[in-house]
Order: sequence, then structure tokens, then C-alpha cells
Amino acid sequence: MTITCESPTDLLATLHRHFGHRAFRPGQEQLVAAVLRGRDVLAVMPTGSGKSLGYQLPAVVLPGTTLVVSPLISLMKDQVDELNRRGIPSGALHSMLSSECRREVIEGARAAHLRLLYVAPERFASDQFIRLLGELTIARFVIDEAHCVSEWGHDFRPDYRRLRSAAAACRTIDGAVRPPIAAFTATATREVRDDIVALLGLEAPQILVAGFDRPNIYLRVEPVLDEDEKHERLPRLVTGRRALVYAATRRSAEAAATTLQAGGLQAAAYHAGLEDRERTRVQDAFASGALGVVCATNAFGMGIDRPDVDAVVHFAIPGSVEAYYQEIGRAGRDGRRATATLLWDYADVATREFLIDAPRRAAAGAPRGARPPVDPAELARRKEIEHRRLQRMIAYAGTNACLRATILQYFGDPDVRQPCHACSNCQPHALDAYECALVRTILTGIAQAGERYGRRRIAAMLAGDVDDLPPTLADVPSAGSLAQEQAYTVGQWIDAAISSGLIVTSQDQYRTLSLTARGRDVMTGRTGDLQMASPVRPADRWSRRRLRGVRHGRSRRKQL
Repeated sequence: MTITCESPTDLLATLHRHFGHRAFRPGQEQLVAAVLRGRDVLAVMPTGSGKSLGYQLPAVVLPGTTLVVSPLISLMKDQVDELNRRGIPSGALHSMLSSECRREVIEGARAAHLRLLYVAPERFASDQFIRLLGELTIARFVIDEAHCVSEWGHDFRPDYRRLRSAAAACRTIDGAVRPPIAAFTATATREVRDDIVALLGLEAPQILVAGFDRPNIYLRVEPVLDEDEKHERLPRLVTGRRALVYAATRRSAEAAATTLQAGGLQAAAYHAGLEDRERTRVQDAFASGALGVVCATNAFGMGIDRPDVDAVVHFAIPGSVEAYYQEIGRAGRDGRRATATLLWDYADVATREFLIDAPRRAAAGAPRGARPPVDPAELARRKEIEHRRLQRMIAYAGTNACLRATILQYFGDPDVRQPCHACSNCQPHALDAYECALVRTILTGIAQAGERYGRRRIAAMLAGDVDDLPPTLADVPSAGSLAQEQAYTVGQWIDAAISSGLIVTSQDQYRTLSLTARGRDVMTGRTGDLQMASPVRPADRWSRRRLRGVRHGRSRRKQL
């Protein structure tokens, strides 16, 4: 059904009334208009661009229920909770619901009380659910994470192949053969886009492809020697930040969370092996801000969502460039500067190869009748595709070229510029939001101390080591403001600020610290974009140690 009564003014009023926004983000208005016009749509927009509004706003306007297919239970929960909070009746059907909650959702859908109904793709294997679809008035058939339909998509799911026939089983308010289909994805190369159109049977679709660049995310690859070094670095990468840590396995997610907890950080693991109640607890705590860091496997961590995530760390190499880019897209959704760090150890490739091959071995020993038999040739083809995608990710991790340009070229984005000055290959010492705040805190501490103390005492004061300090220094407002950092680390940052011309030292024996004019501008925020040489990165230590051939015989703690 095509809706033409909503003028741009009407849409803006609806946008503000239901979603609290006074204007559309780039690309959103065109997407909303395309969905309202009733054409089939394929939208490829980066994570964080607000593409979910492309079907949520039309769902408020259109008569009937908008059916949304989503593979991520946690993301369904987040979106349904938020929509209901905004007064937009919504529900979800997935395996984590109790039978009573599932019955309530179905009754609400039958009574046409729901504007949006979220369902997992596995639901379409149920004949009972297909019959339910015939009882509903479906305004739009929305497919989120549509790359899952393609063998070339990084998260291929066979259940997505049922969606074309499922859409044909739906009815619309005007009796159309099937409702218009709107397919959404954040990461799709041209071959994946062509696959989506063919496999979903999209008819003369309007294809909207937004730029893939997320310029506020600083991209960083840090080589590591072994698993021990990952655990050493991890606290530094997430301290003081709201962060997601992506791990390759459940066990490594648990180990990463344990390391952070041992360092006094609020962190928890999130993966498919947890009890439903524990997963819900972790997700709700992160959503409310009570939990600062979640260590998740990629399949289940992608649904954890907050706009103010300012750090994403990959504890091991992901399986593809598509998966990596979608996962780092969880950072900086509020537009603030954020950092995405890949801890790169070539030994992790073996874990990824095992994960690619293991499901095939498991499938061979699965109980008879548990799933329909899969053609061995199909399994071999799928395995080959996944290995090829992994090799592309390995090439990204090891490149000396601009990291941002490497990703954008992979997706065929025409707006590729290099150097980007916002990745570890183009600008190795750019600062993220946390590091900028850390430098400003140091400058503030020096000013509050009257610019009368040296490096060691200022570092101790800021780190909260005040027992041996004179009372006039121990009692300044900034004392302990960097307690999450060691005094040694704060001292390194002071040295970096001196090298960058923000701080000067006196030439007498006391070597007291004082701020330069530029340092005062940075401290007060008059200089917004802080560019400076940061302390020596662990990656630099890694390079020097590799050249010396030093491995120290450390045992590997591979988490398989």
C-alpha cells in the first residue's frame, strides 16, 4: 500500500512526536519516503546511521503491522523496549520468551494492537507461525541484517532463505499479493547486494547505498606477541570508557571479563552459553549504564547497543571485514569520537579456521532428524567462502596502507581519501575521546596545584597516591581524578604533553611543571581538536621485541 498523505512537514512532526528528533540524519528522509511509497527497498547504510528509523517511522504512519525479521534477540529486546517506552506498541517472538509472554504477543498481533512485530528468522520454519501470518494485516515486510540471506554475507543463515515464500503468505490491508519488502543491512559488497535482490525476489527495488565511512571512529591495529600480552593491554584500552570487547569464543569472552574484573573494572561476559536470565541481566545493566564493559562473542554481542559506546576492542581477529566493520560500528553512535582497536596475533587465525570448520564436523555427528541433511557440496562451498573472507580480514590486519581506505575500498565506497589522518597507519598517535580527557585532567591538575610541583608529585597526586605528598598538594580538587591509571602511566602522559608543547619544566633543580599558552587553551576547551604525540604504544614495543627475536618463552593461553 502506498501512502501519499504525509508531507515532509507531517513527517517531521511525526518524527519529533514519536522519536524526539527535530530533523532527519543524512539519508533517513529518502529512506523513509521510499518505504512509505510502497516500493521494494534495499538499504545499505553503516551501523550508527539510524537506518532502523527507515521502517520504524513508516510503521507509525501505515495501517497494519510492520513485520521485522531480525536475527539478534538482544537487539530485538532493545528496540521493542525502546519503542514501547516511546508509546509505540511493539512486540517480539523469540526463543527467550516464556510461553505466557509469547501468547500475549500473539494475541496482541491478532488484535492488531502492535505497530511493529519482531521475529527471529527461525520462526518461519513453523507451519503454525506461517498460518498466523495469514491472520495478520502486514503493512511492510522488513528484513534486518539482510546480508544473512547471501552465501557471501558474513553471517549467512539458511533460515533467511524462507523469507521470500513467507512474505508471499502475508496479506495487506488492500489485498495485495504480498506486502512491500524493505531489506536493510550495514555491510554489503556489490555481489551481496545482487544476491539479496535475487534471493528475496525484490521487484524493481529502490536501492539506497549510503557512504560507509564513520569518520568519528579512530581505527587502530595493535600487534601482540601472545595471549598474555592481550590480557596486559586490555585494561588500558577500556579503562574510563564505555566499551564492548569482542571475543572469538565463549571461553575467551569469560577470560577477558575476568581480567577486567581483577583490575577493578565493572565488566561482564555475554554469550550464548549463559542462562537466559544472566544474558538479560548483563544486557539491561549495560543499557542502563550500570555496567561499563561487556565482553561478548560476536554472534550475540552485536545486539548490545548504546549510543555512547566510545571503545570497541577485538580480542581476536574477526572472521571477515564485514563482521569487523559492523561490530566496530557499535561505537560512536552519538557522533562523539571513539576508538576501535584490533589486538592482532596471527596465532588467532588458527582459532578462526577451527570455528569455520568445526560446525561442519559437528553437523556430521548431529542427531538424525535434528536438522535437514545438508548437501556436502554446499557445505564445502560455504567453507571456501568463509576462508576467503578470513584471508581478506588478515590482509586488513597486516596492511601498512590506510586502514580506513582499505575498508572503504573493500565495500566499493567511491569517497575514499587517503591518508585519513584517523587510523593507526596514517596517524599513529592520534588521541581518542578518553585520552583527550586524560590530558585535560593532567593540565587541570597542574594548574590547580599552582604550577609549583614536579612531574613525580603531580603524577602521584592525580593517580591518588597522596600519602607521601604535602597537604597543599594532596588536597587539590584534582587529587585522585586519574585513580584508574597508575602513577607511572600518568607520568608518561606528562612527558608526552611536554614533548607536544602543552607543558614546560623549569630549568632549576626542582623541574616544576607549568602550562604553556597552548596548554591553557587545551585545558579550557578553547582548542577543541587535540593532536599530540601520545606515549609509546605497545605496538612499538612489539616491533622492537620482534626484531630482537625475543619471545620470553611465555605460555600461550589460547581460548578454544
